[in-house]
Amino acid sequence: MSDETNNGAAAPAPSAPTQAFTVEKIYVKDVSFEVPGAPAVFSENVQPELNLNLNQRVQRLGDVVFEVVLGVTLTCKAGDKTAYVAEVQQAGIFGLQGMDPQTIDGLLGTQCPNILFPYVRQLVSDLIQAGGFPPFFLQPINFDALYVESLRQRAAQQTQQDGADLANSDAAGNA
Repeated sequence: MSDETNNGAAAPAPSAPTQAFTVEKIYVKDVSFEVPGAPAVFSENVQPELNLNLNQRVQRLGDVVFEVVLGVTLTCKAGDKTAYVAEVQQAGIFGLQGMDPQTIDGLLGTQCPNILFPYVRQLVSDLIQAGGFPPFFLQPINFDALYVESLRQRAAQQTQQDGADLANSDAAGNA
């Protein structure tokens, strides 16, 4: 009788959870551009010194939805004066479904910032040029290497924490 309900076909095999990585939205979360010494800074004739600060935040928005924010702060000094400060927080909402936690962590730490970086680079360049300064192009960033370094740092912190926990439990046992 069961053959009749399936029209003679074998019952479909249960499917494995589907893995999916989706880009739901990309947007500018925050932008700031300051030229504190304008207009005098435009007449400075010194070699500028650039300082780049890069950071990333991840926030879980749902079971399979995450917000990743790639932040860049670029400070340009002309001598002892700040020529400009450009701050950009480029964000994206990403769907990661059917993956183990390690794979999700890796994608959030590498693929998501790689997707956001071209937007950050363009926005920073546009801000600096609109501020009256020569164009500046952020050089490519190896997010894979940064992620590997963050894993190494996490492992070192865990080792230190485990050692501290062991020392504390030994001290408590001897008390």
